[in-house]
Amino acid sequence: MCKLDAAHFHDDEAARQYLEVILWPEGPVCPHCGSINNAYTTKRIGKYRCAEKECRSDFTVTVGTVFERSKIPLHKWLLASFLLCASKKGMSSHQLHRVLGVTYKTAWFMTHRLREAMKDGNPGLLGGGGKIVEADETYVGGKERNKHANKRDKKNIGGMGKQMVFSLVERGGKVRSLHLPSVSASNLKPVLESQLNAKETHLRTDGERQYQKLAFMFASHEHVNHGAGEYVRGDAHCNTAENYFSIFKRGIVGTFHHVSAQHLQRYATEFDFRYNHRETRKKVDGKWVKTGHSDAERATAALRGISGKRLTYRRIGA
Repeated sequence: MCKLDAAHFHDDEAARQYLEVILWPEGPVCPHCGSINNAYTTKRIGKYRCAEKECRSDFTVTVGTVFERSKIPLHKWLLASFLLCASKKGMSSHQLHRVLGVTYKTAWFMTHRLREAMKDGNPGLLGGGGKIVEADETYVGGKERNKHANKRDKKNIGGMGKQMVFSLVERGGKVRSLHLPSVSASNLKPVLESQLNAKETHLRTDGERQYQKLAFMFASHEHVNHGAGEYVRGDAHCNTAENYFSIFKRGIVGTFHHVSAQHLQRYATEFDFRYNHRETRKKVDGKWVKTGHSDAERATAALRGISGKRLTYRRIGA
């Protein structure tokens, strides 16, 4: 398979050919009838016609993807995907519009389409097999003390008025974040049942009571008491989740500055994707070896997720 390189970022034909290689490894796939490698080229470069008698439809590699009907040159889409995937704390739409030479509105739409592509189409369950999963939550929103004096709510304490992001982090594995209205035993139980192989998972959390009430669901549950200054006790800690939140919050505060509740889940999905396709190192025969995904491989993984998804401007704003 060809590698993503500079040519794909300034040449539309090279970008099209690259996209066809990663989306159609076995030949052109008709998005209308699903037939594989049963199409022929037309006079228009990049346009194919399905050879199935019942179909005979024309299509390109972008039909049936988040790029469909976009007037933005394909090479700019590939560059945008690389920039979003290579920036550890994300890239704002305002920065992207300056880099790509498109309007701010266009850049904003592009970033949301790419976040849609980053969604895991077949997430499966985390944990299982005796693995350890950490559960924790963080709050997103401005601090009252930073507001003008006449706009402060003196009753707003702690997380009140903020948005909550709940994350499950499998040690040495993936993270999954959800934008929830609140975290309580009653609304966490169905979430944990749908996201974890609970009976074969060891849960590690802080000392919040909602987790202790749900301990019966797991193979084991250990927690640390942050209020008493306890952060690690053996394998009982949620430092992996805290590390993830540190990157997530730096992106929200330092790159995006403000994220509305309406779109917070998409931003969480973006940070999940980069974490789940991160580059790591491990020791092999006494030497450190890089594993995981490079920036280019991460961008390619995002491009593989564009198929079967459509996102219109109206849907984003809805």
